[in-house]
Amino acid sequence: AGCEKEPSSYMWIYILLGNMLRGIGETPITPLGISYLDDFAKEENVPVYVACLHTIAMMGPMFGFLLGSLCAKLYVDTGFVDPGSITITPQDSRWVGAWWLGFLIAGATNFLSAIPFCFLPKSLKKPKGANNDKTSCGLLENMGDTRKKLTPENPKPRKCQLMCPFLSDFCTSLKKVLSNRMYFTFLCCSLLQFSSFIGFLTYKPKYMEQQYGQSTSKSNFLIGMTSLPPVGIGIFLGGLIMKKYKMGIIGATKFSFTMSFLAYAISFLHFFVGCENYAVAGMTVSYE
Repeated sequence: AGCEKEPSSYMWIYILLGNMLRGIGETPITPLGISYLDDFAKEENVPVYVACLHTIAMMGPMFGFLLGSLCAKLYVDTGFVDPGSITITPQDSRWVGAWWLGFLIAGATNFLSAIPFCFLPKSLKKPKGANNDKTSCGLLENMGDTRKKLTPENPKPRKCQLMCPFLSDFCTSLKKVLSNRMYFTFLCCSLLQFSSFIGFLTYKPKYMEQQYGQSTSKSNFLIGMTSLPPVGIGIFLGGLIMKKYKMGIIGATKFSFTMSFLAYAISFLHFFVGCENYAVAGMTVSYE
């Protein structure tokens, strides 16, 4: 009873708020960045540019794992304790790495990389021959013109529109997007793919630690060097193939289906490869 101690640290609140702010700042990059490229780039170059965007996005987790591997080699209280007084090594199960150091380094890097975005122009000149109806700007303009034609000159504003003027437009756009069968199917497939990929990426390092007796530092290093670079290379090659063969929506769908089927077929082989459970006293073997 004398060893019991109630947790009194509220640091998890700061981590929660920090991750919320990070998510708010990172989320617009992908959807708005793709729209930006789609509006102002030549149609045949868009697949390559989008592939480059996703490839660079995959490099982030790769460097994150490498940074985590480096920080895991440092003791959690590094800078506050004498290194000579530490009697355990990273291979010891009691070792806790300097997990907080990665947040500081990544946060400073994100802040510095965000500064150039402040100098981007608000709008770019559309390329010659661009079809304004296909761009998001053109669609918004057409929607605005259509709305002016359909609504009377002095309409009586609804109470909901006064409170949330963007809510009705958002609901209408969301309904149109979700009613597109091809996009909705693609969305469901993406959710399944990312769910499996995130689970694989989250628990594989822990499996390597428990099953093969590797340190946290080495597990993160191996994951960062073996799992993520092939994904980035695949995304970039996919963009080049789409540009070379000038695939339309049907061709891109067939190409995506073929590659996904091959990936699942190869992943199915994992069921035939495995190791025996690690001997854990009290779970897989008796204490005796």
